[in-house]
Amino acid sequence: MNNATIFTADRTTHVKIVAISLVASIAVLVAGIAARNTTAADTTARIQTAGPALKVSKPIAVTHSDTTTIR
Repeated sequence: MNNATIFTADRTTHVKIVAISLVASIAVLVAGIAARNTTAADTTARIQTAGPALKVSKPIAVTHSDTTTIR
């Protein structure tokens, strides 16, 4: 029984590796679901605004700019 490398490991070692990785992935999934905030107010996306609404002005065209463009 040479379990030093993944290529020479026997069947039980491979099953143990798969089982441990499955348990670890389920633990990460459960922790992610448990960490989610599920209050009734947070179930839908809400936009919070403050201040007055801005009025739309006429469109402008910029023909010259004093900024330098580095490409």
